[in-house]
Amino acid sequence: MRRVAVTGMGVITPVGNTVETFWDNLKKSVCGIGKITRFDASRLKVSLDAEVKDFNPKDYYDTMQEIRRSDLFIQYAMAAAKQAVEASGILESGIEKDRLGVYIGSGIGGINTTIRELGRLTEKGPDMVSPFFVPMMIGNMAAGSVAIRFGAKGPTLPVITACATSSHTIGEAYRAIKHGYADAIIAGGSEASINELSMAGFVNCQALSLAEDPSEGSLPFDKRRGGFVMGEGAGILILEEYERAVKRGAKIYAEVAGYGNTCDAYHITAPDPEGDGAVRAIRDAVSEAGINDPASLYVNAHGTGTHLNDAMETRALKKVFGDDAARLHISSTKSMTGHMLGATGAVEAIASILALDTGIIPPTINYREADPECDLNYTPNEAAKVDPTAAISTSLGFGGHNACVAFRKV
Repeated sequence: MRRVAVTGMGVITPVGNTVETFWDNLKKSVCGIGKITRFDASRLKVSLDAEVKDFNPKDYYDTMQEIRRSDLFIQYAMAAAKQAVEASGILESGIEKDRLGVYIGSGIGGINTTIRELGRLTEKGPDMVSPFFVPMMIGNMAAGSVAIRFGAKGPTLPVITACATSSHTIGEAYRAIKHGYADAIIAGGSEASINELSMAGFVNCQALSLAEDPSEGSLPFDKRRGGFVMGEGAGILILEEYERAVKRGAKIYAEVAGYGNTCDAYHITAPDPEGDGAVRAIRDAVSEAGINDPASLYVNAHGTGTHLNDAMETRALKKVFGDDAARLHISSTKSMTGHMLGATGAVEAIASILALDTGIIPPTINYREADPECDLNYTPNEAAKVDPTAAISTSLGFGGHNACVAFRKV
């Protein structure tokens, strides 16, 4: 069994489009949530989202033709992948391209392209639907486009597990390297689904916050919480066989040390209230990683700000860690980024890794009113200097999908 290192990272997020800016803003409690500007939201009950700002695809593509043929979720993935690949130096390391893979998923895929092309079909007829509609819309094309861009011919696997998507891509990439199927994998997720149709769907299944004040939008673990805020963006990590990374002198940000993958098999949207699936995923990751000191463990919680999720996740952590759960350092960075759906697991994994690398726990901002059902240490409002030695990131998706990835400090 081989060890797995993280040697590169890239992000496109509502609080920054580089790893450095993203992390600096998390530490400073900067909120990326604001009024919806991407479309006219006057017909919706919801007025807040967490949009990516100042993104220019020309910074990451060579031609306008490539940009026009790529849905926004593909563009976000490509941008974050380019950052991660360049930071890692993996392409200059002499890696065999058939040992380099790509595991990038999306919960929803190219829905903006779907909406646009449906409009063309309705207004102008079938002959006017773009010949690039299908490759822009299908959820595997972020992985495919990144593989083409960097010549990665090894294992390539998109994952679609709703909000758990990119935690699963990281976990499955970890296993592929651990068991010898690849030497390095570009892993993560991307999402670009801020539009009237998506928002209407989430509103009508009672998942989104209806708050109008950005400081009251995403309230993980707070008694006032009333739903999540829709976010967008991408997070990409370079996972590499550990000894290979050491030999070439790569910067190792952390070691991927454990992974849990379970299903509630309970309900299409609601989590199992007892948290059985989450408990098993967390326990599997913690056990595989050999984590035995809760006081030096950072937990980047799924923490969506919905009543059911936050209470269940708190209950799950108590079941896994018992009385020691009170010693955990927990936060939900969704309080700043919103919920980035298929990208959220990878972005939060990067936050977890940076917490290990810097010794700083990012906060859960706008936390004001304690809830008896959520009575652990959620690092309220301000970052904390703790120097954790291990971190876990949990992601829990519609359909009952649960993922937990564990990292160790190097």
